[in-house]
Amino acid sequence: MSSASPDLSALLALSNNLADIVEKVGHSVVTVNGTRISSSGIHWRQGIIVTAEETLRRTEDLTVTLPDNRTVAATLVGRDRTTDIAVLKLENIELPVVEIGDASALKVGHLVQAIGRSRDSLNASMGVVSAMGGSWRSSYGGLIDQFLRLDLNLYPSIEGGALVDATGEVVGMTVSGPKRTVISIPASTINRVVDQLLLKGHIARGYLGLGMQPVRLPETLKNTLNLASVAGVIAINVESEGPADKSGLLIGDVIIAIDGTAVSDTSDIQAMLGSNSVGKTLNVQIVRGGALVEVALTVGERTPKE
Repeated sequence: MSSASPDLSALLALSNNLADIVEKVGHSVVTVNGTRISSSGIHWRQGIIVTAEETLRRTEDLTVTLPDNRTVAATLVGRDRTTDIAVLKLENIELPVVEIGDASALKVGHLVQAIGRSRDSLNASMGVVSAMGGSWRSSYGGLIDQFLRLDLNLYPSIEGGALVDATGEVVGMTVSGPKRTVISIPASTINRVVDQLLLKGHIARGYLGLGMQPVRLPETLKNTLNLASVAGVIAINVESEGPADKSGLLIGDVIIAIDGTAVSDTSDIQAMLGSNSVGKTLNVQIVRGGALVEVALTVGERTPKE
């Protein structure tokens, strides 16, 4: 029998390498049984499982099925809808922890694999990185460190599972994105959210106690006050005893800048209310009754119920 051609040998080597990666990472991927259709979870740290928050339909009586087919109890540590990350805890379970890589090292066109586990088997889907970008905010306002869109099939059992690069390192978690796209939450975002959920059980976020909507000021007022823009955000509701109320903000005030940064939409303000903003005093420039006014506003912390 003749030996395989160099091209065929290279293809076989690549195929075997991909299969070996799936097998290795699969030892750290579990089935999460908190959904109508099972999803996957990643053994991110010792005793800590990371999964897609949107797949959890209940918070009690959670179980995970391990690679050896044992089903064990899991406790919900915390969940963050804005980044689509939930953290579960396992007690007295020995599983290998995944090797975490750096998603920023990826390039458009790089081969990647999404690895998950259904109730009875390991699953994989291969594709490429189809688009990349910088940090972005989800529709719920969560900060994602990097935009990663994938061209691969996202089977239900794979959602919440590992995104693996060609070296076998886990660079993120594969989830459903906007408009039925497939995206990955990068490892750096997962680490940040896991740290906060383990510490507090929720993600600390800035809170103003302020209902707002965009507004345009009259051109004459812009000229009179020598403003850079006619855009601003008007206060339509001020919560009693909330941070904005305590600062002296009133319904009808138009916010045009915070700490010297122009504000033209509510998203501009939300972007300033990350976990590092809690307790910080902001210098808020507003238009009130046709005059420029500045107020000092100390950011509160939004509780999970708020």
